[in-house]
Amino acid sequence: MQTTDTVLMIEPIAFGYNAETAENNYFQVEQTGSDIQSKALAEFNTFVGKLRSKGVNVITVKDTLDPHTPDSIFPNNWVSFHKDGQVVLYPMFASNRRVERREDIIETVESQGFKVTDIDDWSFSETQGHFLEGTGSMIFDHDNKIAYGSVSLRLDEKLFREFCTKYGFTPVVFHSYQTVGTERLPIYHTNVMMCVADQFVVICLDCIDDELEREKVIEVIKTSGKEIIEISEEQMQQFAGNMLQVQNKDGEKFLVMSQTAYESLATDQVSAIEKYCEIIYSDLNTIEVNGGGSARCMLAEVFLPKK
Repeated sequence: MQTTDTVLMIEPIAFGYNAETAENNYFQVEQTGSDIQSKALAEFNTFVGKLRSKGVNVITVKDTLDPHTPDSIFPNNWVSFHKDGQVVLYPMFASNRRVERREDIIETVESQGFKVTDIDDWSFSETQGHFLEGTGSMIFDHDNKIAYGSVSLRLDEKLFREFCTKYGFTPVVFHSYQTVGTERLPIYHTNVMMCVADQFVVICLDCIDDELEREKVIEVIKTSGKEIIEISEEQMQQFAGNMLQVQNKDGEKFLVMSQTAYESLATDQVSAIEKYCEIIYSDLNTIEVNGGGSARCMLAEVFLPKK
């Protein structure tokens, strides 16, 4: 199943700009002022409310002040929850993000009626300088067992291929870039330029500079039977690739995105998406500007079996 009706979200308690991740996350801009946390919390709460109002099951856990984890609002980078009961922990690029991995968060998810059979910890690769940041760096087509991965400091190709072999995914490896000033620099996470839903894929093909790699990605998507909804690099910069399809307890599907992303879309793009599912969008501006991540980054999907 491509979509889940349950997501984990981490409530910010000391959200702010993270200089460590800004080294290669070119979406981040440091804002000044003492109200960054309060604004981020308000955005978080409104977002949670919108998801719950549509019947999506949202498990929320509060962040902690100690240790300080400014990016904890993006849990999908350090953990994933799988339908066979596996919980996977991932190796993180920034040292101050590694302490986001908390056993009590997994226990909280389990306490909501879900079954955890095993914890598969890949974080040892951090000591060797190899990183694979969860469903930020990997985009899963669960139904077709395909994993898309754009190589960067946050996605080590060898590690990605090892993960795919272990979990039975066919890897689709490519390189994607964004324009930063006068340079073309690697995109830090695949999920800012690509979203795979049940019947369609939103993707910025302009970011894949190599023609052969671009054609290969197009071929794989088409062969999987999904419609390609293309976005521009300018729209990608507005987080239009950072979307996630979820469903509610009745099986109704929704594409979740930020207000920034939604407002960047053209009428025909919105219509293309709404052929398949309703759109949920929410204002996440403070989180996007300071954190360099958007709606999809805030959602860790829970596919675990029920007890």
